Amino acid sequence: MRKKIIGMIVIGTSLLLASCGSRGEVKRGADGKQVLSGYITLSGAFALYPLAIQWADEFHRLHPDVDIDISAGGAGKGITDVLADQVDIAMVSRELKPQEKEKGALAYAVAKDAVVATINASNPVYRELLKTGLSQKQATAIWEGKTRLNVYTRSDACGAAETWAAFLEKKQEDLKGTGVFGDPGVAETLQKDVNGIGFNNIGYAYNDKTHKPTKGIAIVPIDVNGNGKLDADEKFYDTLDELMDAIAKGKYPAPPARNLYLVTAGKPKNPVVVEFLKYVRTKGQRLNGPAGFVHI
Repeated sequence: MRKKIIGMIVIGTSLLLASCGSRGEVKRGADGKQVLSGYITLSGAFALYPLAIQWADEFHRLHPDVDIDISAGGAGKGITDVLADQVDIAMVSRELKPQEKEKGALAYAVAKDAVVATINASNPVYRELLKTGLSQKQATAIWEGKTRLNVYTRSDACGAAETWAAFLEKKQEDLKGTGVFGDPGVAETLQKDVNGIGFNNIGYAYNDKTHKPTKGIAIVPIDVNGNGKLDADEKFYDTLDELMDAIAKGKYPAPPARNLYLVTAGKPKNPVVVEFLKYVRTKGQRLNGPAGFVHI
């Protein structure tokens, strides 16, 4: 999944662009004002991809001589790419690991969202879960393969799987189920499997225009207090806006609520990267809410 911002000279994939070395400079325009120019590359988490596209579109409007190339392939790929100097910025939907920090990875918090359990809307189990909610113990049994549900996890190294596993006090590799690549892949698989259950970043669990659950998919509510029933103050899944408000107020547990990051390999020197990060953490924050993310 890749997005090239309007105005870019398309010369190949983002990897090819990165191999040429990212460029950026500050020049003086005819009116004497500073003009930012160049291009930068981002790769990584599916979770951040929709919001990063909006940030990049607006940044390009503010700086027409700047082009941005974005590709989604999972948080793990983003970290690998940025530490290998293949891209300028990684989109990461989990906390950095000690070994990544040792290699120079620097994380900048840019948004907050959550991973939710998702299920085929016609799955007969869903009606019961609406009454009881999903406890951590029940979720653990599901992703240990101890139920008759068709369980799905992620096949790619990603923040969503690591975050959901952390909720179960496990690691991604401990999750049982059929591995599916990417958030869109999990959502599409669940739409086709009436007995299916999985997990998604909220940006893929809900429709970005209507803010209602994605067609054919239902959100599994969490029994936060573990009392075996879904209380009134635990019912906040009907719309993305309700869930975002619950995340912001700390009503939805963390994990699976989490911070999202842009990550660089060491302190960035490219002026375009520096200004883009400044923009995202200031003016760009106003785009978070409409896009389905909590601002930092």
